[in-house]
Amino acid sequence: MIPIPTDSLVIREGALEKLEQALDDLLEKSHAESALLISRDDGSLVSARGFVSSLDTTSLAALAAAAFASGRELARLIGETEFSVLFHQGKQEHIHVNLAGEHTLLMVLFNDLTTVGMVRICARECGARIEKILAS
Repeated sequence: MIPIPTDSLVIREGALEKLEQALDDLLEKSHAESALLISRDDGSLVSARGFVSSLDTTSLAALAAAAFASGRELARLIGETEFSVLFHQGKQEHIHVNLAGEHTLLMVLFNDLTTVGMVRICARECGARIEKILAS
């Protein structure tokens, strides 16, 4: 048997359904297009909800984790522990990424049918919900 490090992401039985429900609720409340739950430890995709069939979710997850790691180093250079949110604004599509517990990131993809403020509020609430689910 291979020991699991105590500081790694472990999803217990039944938790995945609760995590996916949290993502679905986020999408409904925020009117965003897609939500991805990403392992911060290795950049793997935990779950993807919404309009994701045309997305390369594996690459999105890995790149988001790498961007967050890069942001952590930027924060350190200016005296911060880390940044809790990354936001990328395009002409039509936007990405919001925030911490969701110790080991996960929440990525929300949205367009101009909603606002960054609404996404930010809903993502913060969802992140706290995810943290509770993973801690229980």
